[in-house]
Amino acid sequence: MGRRAARHRFVPHHYVFPGGRVDRADHAVTPLSPLKSEVLRRLCASCPPSLARALAVAAVRETWEETGLVLGAVSGGTLQPDLQHLDYALRAITPPQSPMRFHARFFFVDGEKLAGTIEGNGELLDLAWRSVAECLRLPIVDVTEYVLRKLDAGQLPANGTEVPLFSFRNGKALLA
Repeated sequence: MGRRAARHRFVPHHYVFPGGRVDRADHAVTPLSPLKSEVLRRLCASCPPSLARALAVAAVRETWEETGLVLGAVSGGTLQPDLQHLDYALRAITPPQSPMRFHARFFFVDGEKLAGTIEGNGELLDLAWRSVAECLRLPIVDVTEYVLRKLDAGQLPANGTEVPLFSFRNGKALLA
């Protein structure tokens, strides 16, 4: 987890997990291994299979770019993601009145599957492995707090179940 810099328009100074948008190139990446079938099925409940795979590739790529940690291999500066270790646990959509909108997917992986050392690219500051209890004391947004509390309670990722959608209606957080 790391802190977003003051220059960021969206949640500056807040602690977040690495992540970002799907790049066009994410659609063309050949991973070392595919997503597990149940993870692909849960992703495909809200998007086509080609986007589901690109979302997973983007999660691995963004983590590598922002933290230096790799799920897979890097050869000649090219990332080859190992998607079989990813799990998918939550979708989140920002409130309609938010100045920046996003439709995010939260992926999980056992940290022991990651290679490398934490070396950020400057996008996230104060990068470190942290306990859930420590993370909950940091400035975080409501969806991050929800994910951390569910994770701490052993309720995420929920294999074999439908993925909840964290969204907002009339200014209140909702789960669907």
